Amino acid sequence: MATFRIDSVTLPALLIVDDDPLIRDSLRLILADEFDIHLAEDRPQAIRLLRDMANPPQLALVDLGLPPTPHRPEEGFRLITELLAHAPDIRIITLSGQNEESNARHARTLGAIEFVAKPCGPETLRSLLLDALRFQQSERAVPGDSQPQFGIIGNSQAIQAMRSQIELYARTPYPVLIEGESGSGKELVATALQRLSGRPDSAYVVLNCAAISPNLLESTLFGHAKGAFTGATNAQVGFFEKAENGTLFLDEIGEMPQELQAKLLRVLENGEYHRVGESATRKSNARIIAATNRDLKLAVRSGSFRNDLYHRLSIFTIQVPPLRSLGEDKLLLLDHFRNFYAAQAQRPSFRLDPSAQEGWMQYSFPGNTRELRNIVIRLTTKYPGIEVNARQIEAEFDPQLELTGTSPAEMSEDIRQVLQQGGFDLDDLLLGYTARYIDAAMELAHGNVSEAAKLLGIARTTLYSRMEAVQKHKALKVQ
Repeated sequence: MATFRIDSVTLPALLIVDDDPLIRDSLRLILADEFDIHLAEDRPQAIRLLRDMANPPQLALVDLGLPPTPHRPEEGFRLITELLAHAPDIRIITLSGQNEESNARHARTLGAIEFVAKPCGPETLRSLLLDALRFQQSERAVPGDSQPQFGIIGNSQAIQAMRSQIELYARTPYPVLIEGESGSGKELVATALQRLSGRPDSAYVVLNCAAISPNLLESTLFGHAKGAFTGATNAQVGFFEKAENGTLFLDEIGEMPQELQAKLLRVLENGEYHRVGESATRKSNARIIAATNRDLKLAVRSGSFRNDLYHRLSIFTIQVPPLRSLGEDKLLLLDHFRNFYAAQAQRPSFRLDPSAQEGWMQYSFPGNTRELRNIVIRLTTKYPGIEVNARQIEAEFDPQLELTGTSPAEMSEDIRQVLQQGGFDLDDLLLGYTARYIDAAMELAHGNVSEAAKLLGIARTTLYSRMEAVQKHKALKVQ
């Protein structure tokens, strides 16, 4: 089989995360000819490895069953979310011995492009990785002039209103805060703001605040002097200097450490900052665009984000609407991605029969445009030139997440369909939601149980009992 390389020198980077050393070593041996392999045995090590890399890997193979709960998929689900937060363009394939269909669907909803059950033949795995890489390369090769208006597809009222906001705010020098769910297209909005700024040739510098280790983020933003800290063998220019008179896009701004938030506020107020290890004051004229999928107002209330910084960043705010609210735009996006990926794969495009199209319109796409794009890629690969029916299209959806964000009538129908499929576990569903909200609250509260209980609107003793119930349920599922 022919190998695929970005160029004659550089192999595409592949991150493999699996707690089994035999599997890690076997995958490295099998794939080393085509990929630059990076290995991790758990989620924290994978994130540390990602932060230490000069450029994020193009691809990742992720086992869902990772420590400390190797018999449950939650840690793998969390890693998918964190990888995409650190590197939005990464393509993730999940490998797992836990091959329940619900796990596969949820992994894809979170942003994985495919789910592969163990054991998997090496040629199958290699083919999936190379196909993912080709699609990724083709997306990057599309010239900006061939994109729809601002690169944003849709005719719904919400999308038209967002375009008007982009045009209105683009030429101002003031900060813009872009809010929206993961996968909704916040990066496209930031790029559109820069392109319409009246300074299209000025610097456009992007920094993902979640992708940099907190202890390195300050020097990354502001630069550092030679000898400022161990390992600083040379002076380094920061992102504010790189942006010069252009635009600095701070993605995942909600992940910025509190001690650094005050220094960012100073730059926003008077343009002044210092390189780490220097006393000389420097000035920045960069225009700041920030984006977040977190509720920063909630973060302000919990004390994890500065109130004054929030108000300084949100002079102008653009809310990117979730895909579930965009109606017929789902079909426009389907057509756009279907035509694009069929052309790139040199295959005839699939079609949806009337029942499949109805299912497409009813699905809420909890993973937003990223999920829709990945579904189109899978359908292009599986059904070239074929008419896809309702059963085939529904196999790509996550039915449990469909129980939110729908009308009562739609919800009743979804519930009936889920129950008719069999194997439904109400306790598993409810405690799964409980665990996710508890995890989110504890993260916002930095592990403070009292603060987490306040965020959840329950008493501290109640939170303890809910946490105990979740742990007991997980233990029973393992047995």
